[in-house]
Amino acid sequence: MIELLFLLLPVAAASGWWLAQRDARRIRPPRPSAHPDFLRGLNYLLEEQPDKALDLFLHLAEVDNETAETHLALGSLFRRRGEVDRAIRLHQNLVERAQLSPDLRGSALFELGQDYMSAGLLDRAEMLFEELSALSAHSQRALHALRDLYQRERDWRRCLEVAAQLQALSGQQLAAEIAHYHCELAEEARRRQDVTAAREQLRQARQLEAHCVRATLLEGFMALEADEVATAAALFERVAARGATYIPEILPALIESLERLGADVIAPLEALAATHASPPLLLALSERIEQARGSEAALDLLADYLAHWADLAVLERFLALRAQASDPDGRAHRYARVALGVARHLLQRQVIYQCEHCGFQARALHWQCPSCRHWGTVVAVLPDAIQPSA
Repeated sequence: MIELLFLLLPVAAASGWWLAQRDARRIRPPRPSAHPDFLRGLNYLLEEQPDKALDLFLHLAEVDNETAETHLALGSLFRRRGEVDRAIRLHQNLVERAQLSPDLRGSALFELGQDYMSAGLLDRAEMLFEELSALSAHSQRALHALRDLYQRERDWRRCLEVAAQLQALSGQQLAAEIAHYHCELAEEARRRQDVTAAREQLRQARQLEAHCVRATLLEGFMALEADEVATAAALFERVAARGATYIPEILPALIESLERLGADVIAPLEALAATHASPPLLLALSERIEQARGSEAALDLLADYLAHWADLAVLERFLALRAQASDPDGRAHRYARVALGVARHLLQRQVIYQCEHCGFQARALHWQCPSCRHWGTVVAVLPDAIQPSA
């Protein structure tokens, strides 16, 4: 008997579900089907005929809330595919629909602003985003878009204004980004040789981020230009103490500072090399040691380094010195030259900097990643440690 009850439970559950669905259908009014032209337009899209699809969408007599969402998605799709003109036409058509809800109209205005940004029509995009920033429902994303626009135009003062509004509105902390805006303004003042304005901007950057590497770096360059050599050397050493990431940026200026002070260059570089695996640092140190102590001492330095770090740039330098030290007519020289050629070929394709956020690769430092637009995420690629064999 118990077994029979268990067998009947699924039947009872299914019966209850069917009765509930039947009653719901009796109560709920039938849902109107989509407009035939709308469905035909979707078919055109599936058949890779976007112009026919766009014409149908633009001439639909009515756009309700559901089809408006689809229009927004289609316009965004056109923009991502690089078909900005089609995206603009579609979003403009939505904005002009009088029956559209305020929220959907705001979304259409935002998408239209993005279209204008993609088309390079920045003044039109700015007007739309400013209009949207006054609407509470869309203010945050409009301000984010305005900040992106001003960053593209390198209008750092407007970036500061918008960032302050965003912080007040959302509570989001943007100290790192704002510090970079002040550093950008400091660089502009430095190019104008306005030292007072540049130092004021760097002071404000430091107020936001006490350990702002970029501000310290700029202060070091400005101190070196003002012949404040000891101050410059101390600032560059402070940057180096933060790790190997920014050593390539400060190394030439640090060496210049030490030379102008009349100090020994090798000892400070050896102290840095003892704690930082930086290819430019090892290359500079090996050159100094070769000049002071000979090529064998430089080869020993590079060999010790390569025993612990897989570094193509240092390997290229090691092979070049090894080839110079070998008999030009011997096999060892020929083998070293072959290996050197391979190393140099691979080195030309090696990534020097990479964004920690999106993986963008570059051969020069960008304070703002050109791909994901994040600040301070592009860093020097460091060599891999070699695991000792068992």
